[in-house]
Amino acid sequence: MKILLLFLSLAAPAYAEIFHAQGEMAGEVTETSVLLQSRLTATPGLDAAGQVPGKEGVAYFEWSESADFAEPTRSKWIWAKAEHDFIIRTPLSQLKSGARYHYRLVYGETREATQKGPVRSFKTLSKKGDLSFCMGSCMNYHAFMHGKSNGGGPVTATDEDKKLGYPAFAAMTALRPDFFIGTGDIVYYDHPAKPAAQTLPELRRKWHEQARFPRLIEFFAHTPAYWSKDDHDFRFNDADLAGRRLPTPATGIQLFREQMPLFPIGDAETPSYRTHRVHTHLQLWFIEGRDYRTTNKMPDGPEKTIWGSQQRDWLQTTLQASDATWKVIITPTPMIGPDRNSKTDNHTNLAGFKHEADSFFAWLKDWGIKNVLTFCGDRHWQYHSIHPLGVQEFSVGALNDENAIKGEKPGGPQTTDPEGKIKQPYLYKEPTGGFLHVTVNDQAQLDLVHRDDHGIPLNQTTLTPR
Repeated sequence: MKILLLFLSLAAPAYAEIFHAQGEMAGEVTETSVLLQSRLTATPGLDAAGQVPGKEGVAYFEWSESADFAEPTRSKWIWAKAEHDFIIRTPLSQLKSGARYHYRLVYGETREATQKGPVRSFKTLSKKGDLSFCMGSCMNYHAFMHGKSNGGGPVTATDEDKKLGYPAFAAMTALRPDFFIGTGDIVYYDHPAKPAAQTLPELRRKWHEQARFPRLIEFFAHTPAYWSKDDHDFRFNDADLAGRRLPTPATGIQLFREQMPLFPIGDAETPSYRTHRVHTHLQLWFIEGRDYRTTNKMPDGPEKTIWGSQQRDWLQTTLQASDATWKVIITPTPMIGPDRNSKTDNHTNLAGFKHEADSFFAWLKDWGIKNVLTFCGDRHWQYHSIHPLGVQEFSVGALNDENAIKGEKPGGPQTTDPEGKIKQPYLYKEPTGGFLHVTVNDQAQLDLVHRDDHGIPLNQTTLTPR
């Protein structure tokens, strides 16, 4: 009997030697396609050094419209290699519109010793019916885990929260959105400032420790996402393309494309600005705010730009071509604000890039393009503001309490709107983490709800097209 048990133990695959501690996620979902992603790891979570080391191995994805995987389709084998941080990613195409697909990772150290991961799912887009999504920004891991307020917000993370992750993701899971939008500062390379992450292992660690939270894994297991980067997940606070401080711009650009499912692995050419028609009445534009900008210190004027001429031309051309009722620009940084007047890195700042924003809003009016909204991240407070030319902006605020701040009102002497020209129907009363929850229906009604990090509604705005 002992000999038999020894033989069985030697013959059994060593399943416990390889893991996928960051779960799986789906990105860039359309009516007929999606990108699936995972990462093979040597541990099931944080190791003793607080890291999630990767591990070489092999894997493939299988998927089916049936939860029991009747007649599944499978991808090719994919090698998880150190050069890509052990990330595996595969594009799916020729999917059915408006269908729920179930998928799972099949993985192992070798093809002969594989195991199946938990069942995940995503739903492809459909032009009809109700569609909802959540949008969040500014997840400050250091402030959350170490109980430090990053600007005056409350410190509320419990020991359980620090094990499970940000409460906002539990609240969003309960809402069952069709997708999520992360609009920058998904990680903070420069928090803590001493030492800030600069080398490739240090930068990658920021992504690993963020993605391994159980609440994030559960949420993204069934919620596809679109991602944009901002300063902290590019280089450091207010970063542009100038200077020798690490990480370099090239590293920041490459690493975001490596870590997030925007494009197939190895695609370094496709512009990260893009547009998706997600509903008959709604089209989204995802703006790139770091890759093409001139320096923040440059005097404002016609030559100063966040977007760059190619992206600006693309944005205007695609806006003119769109017949969507609502045209929403997802911008990592605000275009209306108001903001603090001490900053110089966004479209609201008086010594920043205000000329480009004002010129764009004037262009919208001249061309008669209506029902354009901006949804922004970066500002750590929630608000709804209206530009003097009529464009409305919704700021999603920070996802966690510890990263929330009070915010600025129009007319404040230390703001970018000292004359109070901006109208602001909503500014939250007290700093809180949270997110924006958006729903559009077949009657072109757009409902926008600012919620706190436990999902409690703080403000609701209902818009009908003009």
